[in-house]
Amino acid sequence: SFTFEWGNIPLCNTGSPGRVPNPIFTLSGVPEGTKKIKFKMVDKMSPYNHGGGTVQYSGQKVIRPGAFKYDSPCPPGSVHTYVWTATALGKGMMGRAKASKKYPEKGK
Repeated sequence: SFTFEWGNIPLCNTGSPGRVPNPIFTLSGVPEGTKKIKFKMVDKMSPYNHGGGTVQYSGQKVIRPGAFKYDSPCPPGSVHTYVWTATALGKGMMGRAKASKKYPEKGK
């Protein structure tokens, strides 16, 4: 499983996302034998694929911004729910987890 925080990305509500550093991912329960974790984000309320990236995994609990870049969340004038999928890779797929969050977050 994992959680994430958007981090220090510019506010975007135009519907035209920009390239930004990945969120702060906090990992737990990563399957033994995992060598890489592939992250991918989609907008649950729109068919837009925001991309993601793959990071080397060596037991770290936190993936800091800058491991990869993706297209930022950028709902046109509203709040959307975004879903990150993390796929643990070793000798094949080791496991998969999802986490979602609204953007912009209330009060931000």
